[in-house]
Amino acid sequence: MSARTRLLQQIKDKAVVHGRVILSSGQESDRYLDLRRVALDGEAGPLVGQTMLDLTADLEYDAVGGLTMGADPVAAAMLHAAAARGERLDAFVVRKAGKAHGLQRRIEGPDVTGRRVLALEDTSTTGSSVLTAVEALREAGAEVVAVAVIVERGAAPAIEAAGLPYYAAFDLADLGLD
Repeated sequence: MSARTRLLQQIKDKAVVHGRVILSSGQESDRYLDLRRVALDGEAGPLVGQTMLDLTADLEYDAVGGLTMGADPVAAAMLHAAAARGERLDAFVVRKAGKAHGLQRRIEGPDVTGRRVLALEDTSTTGSSVLTAVEALREAGAEVVAVAVIVERGAAPAIEAAGLPYYAAFDLADLGLD
């Protein structure tokens, strides 16, 4: 059974929460996908990294990350999966706003200036969070090659309107939630 197939089952078993919630986009939903329950799970997390590397195998990039908090465990899983394959992949974290202390960096981790990067999110409904990360990455001098998510919830039009290739491991139909 492939990593992607096993990950899909893990998402269905562990990440789908039924009940009224307000999403980060401000929209209301009768179900919530808590993908941190999967990406930070000892069994499922490695499958996230493997699946996302396989999904984006046709792209050339050397660092991954996105807006904290949704992208952080995805980026870490990909970093570790790449290392397990004998490859090097850096990860970074994009803050919602720059820090007022320390180095006052908005993007934490290895420098992204002049590098080809993949912007990540665990799931996206409007694309707002990942596009905020894309803007910060471009301001820092990175070349954003694409956006990738574990589950697509409706952001495809916004990402495509921004002129970026969009990769999603799963959509709501895959989860039986369409």
